[in-house]
Amino acid sequence: MFSAERLRDWILLLLCNLMWASQFVLVKIVQEQMGPVAATSFPMLIATILLVPIVRWESRSLSKQTSVPGKDWLRFLLIGVMGQVVAQLFITWGLRFSLASNAALLTLTMPIATTVMAYFILGETMSRIRWISFALAIAGVVECSGVDWKELDLSGKGYLLGNALIFISVCGSAFYNVYSKKLLERYTPLQVLLYSYYFVIAFLMPITLYTEPGAFHQIAFYTVKTWVGIALLAVFQYCLSMVIFLTVLTRLDATQASLSNYMIPFFGLVIAAVVLHERLTWFMILGGVLVLLSTLLVTVYEEHQKRQADVVPVR
Repeated sequence: MFSAERLRDWILLLLCNLMWASQFVLVKIVQEQMGPVAATSFPMLIATILLVPIVRWESRSLSKQTSVPGKDWLRFLLIGVMGQVVAQLFITWGLRFSLASNAALLTLTMPIATTVMAYFILGETMSRIRWISFALAIAGVVECSGVDWKELDLSGKGYLLGNALIFISVCGSAFYNVYSKKLLERYTPLQVLLYSYYFVIAFLMPITLYTEPGAFHQIAFYTVKTWVGIALLAVFQYCLSMVIFLTVLTRLDATQASLSNYMIPFFGLVIAAVVLHERLTWFMILGGVLVLLSTLLVTVYEEHQKRQADVVPVR
C-alpha cells in the first residue's frame, strides 16, 4: 500500500501549486490599478507583516531560540535576494522584451534547473522513476500550456534579452527552493519564509519607489476588487502556499517537490477558464492528467518503492 504520509504530501503539493496558479488571474486584476513591481511588492509586504506575529507565537510555543547567527542571516539574504527578488523582478522585466510563448516554454525548465542545483548543492541524484516522471510532466505541460509554436522565437536578437531575463528568473526560483532545504534543517518553514522576506522587502520597496512611485500616491483610490486581489496574493500566494511547500520540502527531496510545479500551467488554465471564461480544451485536460500522474509517480510511488527496497527478508 502507498504511504499515507506521502499521499498527504502529494495532496499538499497540488494545493500549493493551485494557489500559485491563481497568481496569474489575481495579478491581472491587481495590475488594472498598479504596475507589475508594485503588484509584487505590496502583497509581499503584507505577507511579511502577517508572518511576524505568527513566527513569534510559534517560537514561544516551541520554546525555540529566536536569535539567528550572522552567517545564517547571510544565507537568508542570499535566498531572499538571489531567490525571491530575482524570480519576481526578472520575470516582470523579461516579459517586457519577450513573447508570452517564449516565457511559457522557458518556465518549463524550472524543475530541471532545480534538479541540477539539487545535485550540486544537496547531492541529490536522479532515479529511473524521476526521469520517467520528468518525461510525463514535460509531455503534459506541452499539451496544455498553450505555447504558440508559430510565434515561438527563442533565438531572435529582438527577444534575446527578454529570454535571458526569464531564464534567470526561473533559476532564481529554483535556487530558493533548493537552498531553503539547507536552512530547513535548523529553522521552521515559517522562520525561513519570514527571515528571507525581510531582505525581499528591503530590496523591492526602494525599487518600487523608484520605478512606480505613483503606486503609493494612488493607494487611497484603489477599488475593493484591487484590495481583495492584493489580500489574496498576500495570504495565499506569498504566505500560505510557501509555508506548505517548505513544510513538504522538509520531508521530500527538492527534485521531488519541484516536479509538482508542472501543475501550475494546468491549474492556471482551469482558473482562467472559471474566472475569466477562457477556453479549456480536452487536450489541455489530458495534459493536466499526465502531469498529475507524473507528480503521483515521483512522490507516492517512489516512496512506496523505497519502502519495499528497504525491507530485509528474514532468514
